[in-house]
Amino acid sequence: MFRHLCRTTARWQVCLMCGLSSPSRWHSSRRSVFPVLRCPLLPIHQHVFEANQRNSQACQRRFMELLEQAQQGGGTSAVTRHTQRNRKLLARERLRLLLDDEDYLEFSPLAGVGRINGVWCVFIANDATVKGGTAYPITVKKQLRAQDIAVQNRLPVIYLVDSGGAFLPLQSEIFPDKNQGGRTFYNEAVMSSMKIPQVAVVCGSCTAGGAYVPTMAEEAVMVHRIGTIFLGGPPLVKAATGEEVTPEELGGARLHSQVSGCVDHFAAEEHEAFEVARNIVSTLNFRLSADVSEEAESPCFHPDELLGLAPRSYQNTLDVKMVISRLTDGSRFQEFKCRYGTTLVTGFAKIHQHLVGVVASNGQLTYEAALKGTHFIQLCDQRDLPLLFLQNTCPTPRHTLNTQQAEVNSNCLKAQGAMMSAVACSSVPKITVVIGGCHGADSFAMCGRAFDPNFLFLWPNARVSLVASTDEDMDVNRRLQEESSAFFSSGRLWDDGVIRPQDTRQVIGRCLDIMQQQTSAQKLPSPLLRI
Repeated sequence: MFRHLCRTTARWQVCLMCGLSSPSRWHSSRRSVFPVLRCPLLPIHQHVFEANQRNSQACQRRFMELLEQAQQGGGTSAVTRHTQRNRKLLARERLRLLLDDEDYLEFSPLAGVGRINGVWCVFIANDATVKGGTAYPITVKKQLRAQDIAVQNRLPVIYLVDSGGAFLPLQSEIFPDKNQGGRTFYNEAVMSSMKIPQVAVVCGSCTAGGAYVPTMAEEAVMVHRIGTIFLGGPPLVKAATGEEVTPEELGGARLHSQVSGCVDHFAAEEHEAFEVARNIVSTLNFRLSADVSEEAESPCFHPDELLGLAPRSYQNTLDVKMVISRLTDGSRFQEFKCRYGTTLVTGFAKIHQHLVGVVASNGQLTYEAALKGTHFIQLCDQRDLPLLFLQNTCPTPRHTLNTQQAEVNSNCLKAQGAMMSAVACSSVPKITVVIGGCHGADSFAMCGRAFDPNFLFLWPNARVSLVASTDEDMDVNRRLQEESSAFFSSGRLWDDGVIRPQDTRQVIGRCLDIMQQQTSAQKLPSPLLRI
């Protein structure tokens, strides 16, 4: 019997049972033998597909307009002043020098994850073309989220500092409370105690509270003539003491590298600073995943078809297996409990050769579906498999439920609560992609933001709201339409960004690469770095 099991079970199970060294559970060069999902577009799907496609194209046009606007920073005059008068590089130019390539995962611009000498790192780059890089309340929230991602995934953090400190007119929303500005420094200290490396490159102003970012980092690099660190600048010194002093004399790179010792590396120019930062990362002693000699199988269907599978509304939703078959290696999927609780699809697949557990909305989260979801999530947690949630939850109507509906909902509560507990208590990494609706309490069971997924993305067509909009009560309906859009959500950092449906497989693969990277330092429990 033992020999039979050794021959027939999965490769990593064979190695464990036979006492051999176990290969990574996430990464195997062997092709999957899971069944192929045969989910072509049929004539019966065409009218729904075309309606969804038109809506997706309109949403993507709006998305690209907003993205271009964000990437322009403070506008033409601010960019000219930054580059010509101040002779500094723009934030994205700095990233090109710092990262291995431009193939990085950006979230909440300008924070993101990219490779430096092969190591996935979180980077946080101030854009001084926008209000001199001063911190607004949303800036603080963005930085806290980036630190949270670094803690969840044990990633080094690189700070590209070019900031005038807090935006004083909004000081009451930045300074005093627990999850405001001071929390970033608290997180820096806790992350250091967790042996999560942090490196700062001072390539501009580093004023007031922001001066603690480089001084609390493990190593700091400072650029001559353009980098400064001080609590109060020359105007404040003159007002207080009458003394006139230049920024370089008060807090320049020579002073802090030779006298105060606040920085560890002096750089004559920005190019040198980022080369030094890259060299620092190479000393961090991270264990990188081995290269895979065999390329992953591409899905059997073209990714552009996902535009027509992104639901314009809940009523325009096609079978979620059609989405899964366009994301997984070779369109292969080993379904779990395929005949039970069919409004939730669960099963195993590989994405860029990473084995994952997939939990996908396929209708209302019923009693049976929630029980099935709970079982599957606990199974993946036991097997140490990361979870991918494809969320399209049923909108909650605003009208009063009738007696029969209320009874059905009551029966679901216990099962849905168990699924929420399974999601909250599972220790494996999680990725959530909202492909349609993110409505009501069902969204929590599908690993919404409150349940701490490692990464959370929205498709441009996604809707985020507690209840559904209806034709009645037009004022409330209009507000619901506006506030439930993916762009409204992403603009408030309720997620890690909007992604195009056709880019989803690539983004998920990158997230799985990031989560797989492990530091050689011992893992310690994560503190609650809440935003």
